[in-house]
Amino acid sequence: MQKLLLAVDKLSTWVGKAFSWLIVVLTLLITWEVFSRYALDNPHPWAFDVMSMMYGTLFMTAGAYTLSQNGHVRGDVLYGFFPPRLQAGLDLTLYILFFIPGVVALAWAGYNFAAESWVINEHSNITANGPPVYPFKTVIPIAGAILLAQGLVEIVRCIVCLKEGDWPPRSADVAEVDIAKLKEMVHVKDEDIAKLDAFVTKPNWSEK
Repeated sequence: MQKLLLAVDKLSTWVGKAFSWLIVVLTLLITWEVFSRYALDNPHPWAFDVMSMMYGTLFMTAGAYTLSQNGHVRGDVLYGFFPPRLQAGLDLTLYILFFIPGVVALAWAGYNFAAESWVINEHSNITANGPPVYPFKTVIPIAGAILLAQGLVEIVRCIVCLKEGDWPPRSADVAEVDIAKLKEMVHVKDEDIAKLDAFVTKPNWSEK
């Protein structure tokens, strides 16, 4: 079971990292368009549509990856003080009541939007001869399906935590700085930091 959970984590991570390169492409495209518009006086009508689609794709494909890293924003005022079983119970309730219905609706509606877009060969109508929209709309059900799979994994983790009293491990990736690990890596102890603080705050006797 743990291997299956981590396999879905790896899939979400791979998708998130693969599409994260859109940040680089988007940055280059915006830079070129600004230069072309103001320096060369040659704006491209399709650029705004393509930028919006790229940003939307990046946003949607990052959802499952963020969930796999437990990185979504939550009101952590009281949650962090709860024991693991209570945390798992709250998460499980919210997943069942809100997450599953919402993501299923997203994937189903996205599938219908994408299918209709392919049938009518939909193009953006914001500008004349706008770029095709159907590839972008196809991302909606795909991202929704991956997010749903990751959500089911999180539900299993909640059930495991309710049974065992502790959260099962998840695949680790880039995270915020862990001060304890940083101290261990550079071989710094709390006593050393205290001595340094005392030295810095000690009066400068040479001025007396």
